[in-house]
Amino acid sequence: MKAFLIDRYGKDVAGDVTEAPEPHVGDFDVLVETHAASVNVLDLKIRKGEFKLILPFSMPLILGNDVAGTVKRVGAKVSRFRAGDAVYARVDQARMGGFAEFVAVSESSVALKPGNVSMEQAASLPLVALTAWQALADVAKVQPGQKVLIHAGSGGVGSIAIQIAKYLGAFVATTTSTANVEWVKALGADVVIDYRTQPFESQLSDYDVVLSGQGGEVLKKSLMVLKPGGLLISISGPPTPEFAEQLGLSWPFKQVVRLISRGIRKKAEQKGVSYKFLFMKENGEQLAELAKLVETGVIKPVIDRIFPFESTRDAMAYVAEGRAKGKVVVTVK
Repeated sequence: MKAFLIDRYGKDVAGDVTEAPEPHVGDFDVLVETHAASVNVLDLKIRKGEFKLILPFSMPLILGNDVAGTVKRVGAKVSRFRAGDAVYARVDQARMGGFAEFVAVSESSVALKPGNVSMEQAASLPLVALTAWQALADVAKVQPGQKVLIHAGSGGVGSIAIQIAKYLGAFVATTTSTANVEWVKALGADVVIDYRTQPFESQLSDYDVVLSGQGGEVLKKSLMVLKPGGLLISISGPPTPEFAEQLGLSWPFKQVVRLISRGIRKKAEQKGVSYKFLFMKENGEQLAELAKLVETGVIKPVIDRIFPFESTRDAMAYVAEGRAKGKVVVTVK
């Protein structure tokens, strides 16, 4: 089969579409013939080797975390799917492999594709929708009337998180560039901060939740807009000791994680708020529920550009520029 893969880590590694063996299909696996896959910032970080210490992969490595396609065949113990089903999935983190003509995914990570959207639209959703849902509904447990700040509202996660936060009944603020102010308002944002001209930390206050995919000063300043007891959720790090425990890291790695997140955790404690790091988990049951929200129009997929499979390298370069509105998708079939 054809697949887009890398043979080593590095910021200058581009990757290539080449021939690769079809994946092994285990008893609980679904073999998906990929119609479309989307590019995530996570793919760029993995390519650079940012997670190699905690998520070791073998080389050559097929990238790609989101897919939509048709079930080609199923493992001997799979009961929920059959050949011909149209499905979408956040590919199992331990295996990845979405940028390929075929990918094997655990049955528990797969859901039937929303019936009212294209394969490309479906492929744009799993990672960002699961991230937004797990952050806002599972971790923050957002309630109607609460105030939520979502950074980078025009990005992949942000554009879906705005819609999910509104569905949960929140009052939503977001940050974006000048060109996208009206666009994110149309997604449902109640307040839009143009980060080019307005410092969000002086414009917003008494927020219950902040969801951030940015680090550095943005993360620190986010603490300033929270009310006492508020919650800052980061999807880009630094990771927390709690995350290290969940991942089962060795003692030395746990100490490294504790050290690199010490600063932001201490600042949060001083402010009387909480800091949590979220590393989204694949979840087919949640994808099935999210599919219902897509079919009822609560969530609308947001796609910036669609590239042919042969141009996967270009699609990743475009995402790396950081200007995409919503998601970037690759059509495989």
